[in-house]
Amino acid sequence: MKSEIRTGAEPRLQRRSGGKVVAGVCGGVADHLGVDVFRVRVVFVVLAALAGAGVLAYALLWFFCPSGDDTTHVEPRERRQAYGLIVIGVIALAANGMVATSAPAQSMLAILFVLGGAALVWREADVTGISSSHSRLITWTRLVFGALFVVGGLVLMVVSPDTPLAGMNPILVAVLVTVVGSVLLTVPVWMKMLRALNEERAARIRTDEREEIASHLHDSVLQTLALIQKQADRPDTVAKLARRQERELRQWLFGDNARPNESLAAAISVVAAEVEDTYGPEIETVTVGDVTVDELRDPARARDWGALVAAAREALVNAAKHSGADTIDVYCEVADGEVEVFVRDRGVGFDLDAVDPDRQGISRSIRARMERAGGTARVTSTPGRGTNVALTLPRTAEHTAADPAVDRPRPGNDQEIA
Repeated sequence: MKSEIRTGAEPRLQRRSGGKVVAGVCGGVADHLGVDVFRVRVVFVVLAALAGAGVLAYALLWFFCPSGDDTTHVEPRERRQAYGLIVIGVIALAANGMVATSAPAQSMLAILFVLGGAALVWREADVTGISSSHSRLITWTRLVFGALFVVGGLVLMVVSPDTPLAGMNPILVAVLVTVVGSVLLTVPVWMKMLRALNEERAARIRTDEREEIASHLHDSVLQTLALIQKQADRPDTVAKLARRQERELRQWLFGDNARPNESLAAAISVVAAEVEDTYGPEIETVTVGDVTVDELRDPARARDWGALVAAAREALVNAAKHSGADTIDVYCEVADGEVEVFVRDRGVGFDLDAVDPDRQGISRSIRARMERAGGTARVTSTPGRGTNVALTLPRTAEHTAADPAVDRPRPGNDQEIA
């Protein structure tokens, strides 16, 4: 059975702009769901009769959904159909409110005036700005009439003797009416300011990111390209510069920028980079997992982790100097109970039994160092097929170092070979 995997983000819900009747909410929902807009409008009308749920849902979608960029205008037939549904929704809302709350017709009329005036103001002063399809005079006339409807409806609710507000303190009622009217009339302004602020913040973030990328590219990539131009007659140097820049760019794009003293994976990567820059062969490093910072900073284990990194460095140096391979692979895996580091090359290889006793690069710099740290070192090599060095170190201390000074680097170890 095949499973379908969707790529990319789902299209964002947007209100219609050119094809809107009131605010374009129903059209936007219809476009987003791929259904007929008439059905969406009928659903909102039915919900409007359910204690005004449809009106609230429409207002919230109007408030939070951005306007689209469509320019196709609504056909006259569709517009008349939408106006008819609006009338039906208003009648259903008023009838349901009067039956459910036993409120007088005067109170319901005031509520309808407030809602209608607010809708008129919001439509003409939408968050997208003043509509260009109307003249400025008509637009401001509708804004004024909408504001008058809101204020008149609120005043009607206050002066009506049968409303709950009639028995309240007149000063408190005046303040409440002023606040409600101000909120209803200034919602588009506040929404426009909020979206402008968000757009400015997003633009500032994008600008900062572009400047950071430009600065990094100038300080690293462009400088390296300039060096490559100067060293064009030296292929080995050019290849080394290109590999170094590739490694730095990959680390900057995908790395966690952890410091070597806080991450074993970072320490292994730094050692591999140093050996590559010093000796030339390309070193491919792969790390899986990492030890915790507390483990690295544990005084009882700090020397052990240093021994593991030093042994890995010695194995890399030997492979870079004597294997003749163009590429060396390093694989570090951190498991629950132990850490394993593998250094592998596909170079000339050697016979372990034929190594002279005075050559101590493996016996002292790798094997003995790992044994003092409580770990093991296994070296396998076949002439003509390369060498593999496997270093294993438990994550818990299981030994006591005999001499604190034995793990210090010794002069000449980098020149010794197995």
